[in-house]
Amino acid sequence: MPKSKNTELTKSTSSEVDAFLKQVELAPRPVASSSRGRLIFGMDATASREPMWDQACHIQSEMFTATASQGGLDVQMCFYRGFHQFFASKWVSSATALHRLMSSVKCIGGLTQVGRLLDHTLRETRKQRVNALVFVGDAMEEDIDRLSEKAGHLGLNGVPAFMFHEGYDPNAARAFREIAKLSGGAYCRFDASSAQQLKDLLAAVAVYATGGRKALEQLSSRRKGVVAQLTHQIKGN
Repeated sequence: MPKSKNTELTKSTSSEVDAFLKQVELAPRPVASSSRGRLIFGMDATASREPMWDQACHIQSEMFTATASQGGLDVQMCFYRGFHQFFASKWVSSATALHRLMSSVKCIGGLTQVGRLLDHTLRETRKQRVNALVFVGDAMEEDIDRLSEKAGHLGLNGVPAFMFHEGYDPNAARAFREIAKLSGGAYCRFDASSAQQLKDLLAAVAVYATGGRKALEQLSSRRKGVVAQLTHQIKGN
């Protein structure tokens, strides 16, 4: 009996998540610090992402929940949309505050501005260290060579970019993979059927950026699935 499309998608997503977890282990270790972790959460708010925006509003809360025992996490939300609109919020320290910011956003048609996000992240970490950049998007209309140079500068400054790719656009996949590789971060594709995995991966990256290997092992003791897989791979090194 032929396999269903849903089964094939599930297997494909699973293998890509495994590859992502391996890449995360290769990312730069966070610098030990008594201060709170700092993470930039960048999002594509162009029209194509509207169906997933509400879901993303709820998923982001896992970053705060998972890092509470490590001293907490400060997040700055950034998004682009419309005609050259780029927004960077103040730094917030709770899921409620971030949800309030995200829920006020309306998606508007426009071109991607990932390069602008990378430039902003570099400026922020030069002012005060940023532990990681997380980006969620589905398209790419920019010059990959220029993005690669910007990603390389992030890598030199110790800011890994974790690129979460919604959908199947090949141009986006190529660019996001390159940004992740050059910055020392990781890439993973997801779709509506793998939202729970995205939720767990966001939490794992936030914990890893905040407290490193030990913190992630503690998280794994309370969770299973992809978080446990990530911890297992880190222990293996």
